[in-house]
This record gives sequence, C-alpha cells and structure tokens, in this order.
Amino acid sequence: MTVRRYDVITLMPETFSGWLDAGLLGKARASGRIRVELTNPRSFTTDAHRTVDDVPYGGGAGMVLMAPPLIAALEDVDARAGSSGRRILLTPQGRPFGQADARRLAQLPHVVLVCGRYEGFDERIAAFVHEEISVGDYVLFGGEVAAMVVLEATIRLVPGVLGNARSSGEESFESGLLEYPQWTRPAVFRGMAVPDVLRSGDHAAIARFRRKEALRRTALRRPDLLARATLDETDRALLDEIAREPFPAGGQTGSSD
Repeated sequence: MTVRRYDVITLMPETFSGWLDAGLLGKARASGRIRVELTNPRSFTTDAHRTVDDVPYGGGAGMVLMAPPLIAALEDVDARAGSSGRRILLTPQGRPFGQADARRLAQLPHVVLVCGRYEGFDERIAAFVHEEISVGDYVLFGGEVAAMVVLEATIRLVPGVLGNARSSGEESFESGLLEYPQWTRPAVFRGMAVPDVLRSGDHAAIARFRRKEALRRTALRRPDLLARATLDETDRALLDEIAREPFPAGGQTGSSD
C-alpha cells in the first residue's frame, strides 16, 4: 500500500484538531493510507518573541509573513519526510483550485501546503514553492480553511479512501457537468414522487435520464461549465429535447423521462 503524505505549514495547527480524526478522513489516517503532519513556522524563529511577521517595506496596512521562518519550515518538512514534496502556497492570488487539481494531487506521494496569515507573504517565499492555489474569490482570516478544502478534495480521491470507487467518478465536475439529481425512500413525500424511470429497473433508461438531468442542471445553474464540456451527439440531442420542453422541471414532480 502506497502511503500519501500531506504536510501543512500553519501558524494555527490547533485549527485542524478534531477535523483530522473525523469521518472518512480519520479512517484513512487510521488505516495508514494517508499521513498528515502539521508544522508551525514559529518553531524556526530565532528571537525571544518567535516573530514570524513584520511591517512591509514601502509602508502599508497590516503585517507580512517573513521568508526565513517559512522557508526553514519547508526545508525541515522535506528533511523529515525524506522527500521533496509538491509545495503549494494557499493565497487568494493563486490559480483557482478545481476537481482536476484534486485528482492530480491525489496521485502524488507528498504534498506540502503553506497557509498564509496577516496581509500575505514576503514575495520571496514564492520562489520556494511549485504553485499558488486559491479556493475562491474571497479573503479568509488565513489559509487553514483553504488547506482543509484542498486536503479533503484530494484525499477522498486517494485509492481506497472512498468505500465505493465509482462514487468519485460520478460526481459533479468529474465529467465537466454538475451531477444529476438523486432521490431515496420514501417513493412519495408530501406529494413529491421519485421519477418513475428510476423505479423502472430499466438501466439504459435510467442512464439516459440521469445524463439528461445532469445536462439540464448544468445548463440552468452553471452554463459556463456546459460551454466548456465535451459533448457528443447524444448529449446535443438531449439538450435539444430540454430546450423544447415547456418547463425546466428536472423530474421533480415524479413524471418519467
């Protein structure tokens, strides 16, 4: 079994307490499939106050994370791991993180995430990482929540972490579309019925229905994804059907496809 290692460099390691032991993530750690280590840059400071930030050259509001403690932490992580991991800076200025990135990182044996705080990083830190990633167009208190997003999206794709290997392949974004809607028991709840086709046992009809609803949902909610998706002739025919339908019901009323 190949063990995936994930190191997080953070000024607030206590943020991860509990979360790392919960659910499938906790089970993956307990099984030995993954290893998550937390490193605090304050351990690599040289002054009595364990200073990791300073005022920016040129003036300006706030404090900036200094390069020496963070670079020392990065180098110590690689030394302890015995390998040079893929170093990622978590910053609002980075490239948007997506499902393809999670799948790419899940194939790597060692990933290092660097969490920001305060007003940002000394620019020289960027020279010591491989890429910069953002989890959205907004600003957080720090990079810890962003690190959790990247870790969870990535670790769940590591072989053996999910109980059903098919699950990750049928989710939103994996095919370029949003996932199709789903129902479970009871068959009728407050007048809303499960679509007949899903109870028919006709696997071909069910597959067609789900693909059509994935296309419908993506067209309604994320047309930007639909514009980039790879569609075949069957998909285009289904989109034509959707366009001709009077209401975008999406199967909510229990009618079959």
